Amino acid sequence: MPTFEQIASQLDHQAIEVPSWAYGNSGTRFKVFGSAGTPRTVEEKIADAAAVQRFTGLAPKVALHIPWDKVTDYSALRTYAAEQGMEIGTINSNTFQDDDYRLGGLTHHDSRIRQKAIDHHFECIEIMHAAGSQDLKIWLADGSNYPGQADLRSRQDRLADSLRQIYSKLGKEQRLVLEYKIFEPAFYHTDVPDWGTALTHVQALGDRALVCLDTGHHAPSTNVEFIVTQLLRARKLGSFDFNSRNYADDDLIVGSADPFQLFRILFEVIRGGGYEPHSGVAFMLDQCHNVEKKIPGQIRSVLNVQEMTARALMVDREALTGAQEASDVLGAHEIFMDAFYTDVRPALAGWREARGLPADPMQAYVESGYQEKIEADRVGGTQMSW
Repeated sequence: MPTFEQIASQLDHQAIEVPSWAYGNSGTRFKVFGSAGTPRTVEEKIADAAAVQRFTGLAPKVALHIPWDKVTDYSALRTYAAEQGMEIGTINSNTFQDDDYRLGGLTHHDSRIRQKAIDHHFECIEIMHAAGSQDLKIWLADGSNYPGQADLRSRQDRLADSLRQIYSKLGKEQRLVLEYKIFEPAFYHTDVPDWGTALTHVQALGDRALVCLDTGHHAPSTNVEFIVTQLLRARKLGSFDFNSRNYADDDLIVGSADPFQLFRILFEVIRGGGYEPHSGVAFMLDQCHNVEKKIPGQIRSVLNVQEMTARALMVDREALTGAQEASDVLGAHEIFMDAFYTDVRPALAGWREARGLPADPMQAYVESGYQEKIEADRVGGTQMSW
């Protein structure tokens, strides 16, 4: 098995995009919880994201959600982010919180509502130009609750046409990333429920249309790493939304519910070339911190991804291939598990210290006083939330 020293340099280019909404208030269908120090502006969200970057060196970009993060001057916001040591990452559209979208947006049978949803994406593309963003990510709540409620085929046709219009407006360096989700808020059918549907749509659009894989958007027991393999083979894996789930789309801290799944996914990413610096695969978090403090939640999340990346890099690929080709079932499994069970945390602490980062980012954050400062300073105003 490779030593940590042999794989350490491969960790240097890792970058994990954090979501702006993770720093705002969130909750369940029953309650959205407030908490001291929650940002009241997009700038305060970016400042909190910058704190994660300072303590970990792993999170140089922050994704925005429109209209949650709407401002009047996105060029100025881009400048502010740069002053904080951050870049604006993915722009996420929203066609699920307007009354007009109750029965769908990009798939709606009413041409006026569908055009409204398309125009929203045109606005997002203009924001991308000003903010310096590469990716437009589309997740749709579109679907139906009852058999017969909607014409499934017509909705797919309208979706394909809507996506074609949006894709045609992208700049030459910009990408459309289509996300899928098995259910919710629609419970009978979802218009983009799985990777196959998403893949079918993006393949029809062009090279700069890709699939986003959210690790919490699958049926129980789905082999997510197999999907990773297939999308990489098709050269259509654009990005990840990392989180953990116990039951459905729980949006818990990545690696908390099933760290072995995160390891397996990252192994396939590395195996398929998706971890290479110019692979085009973006690592992003999509999480909500309902009861824990938000900045420590994001710090823990990016550290979990880094740890499992290091373990996945330590799989002895040559020995594994040899065991597989020798039909050594348990031998191959043991080689795979040896890397998973390797405790790389002490080595990662040294890796961070060698790069001027705190050995223990979680403890360093606690000792920095940043949490106490924002709780004292951010009094009054309206806390941001979804």
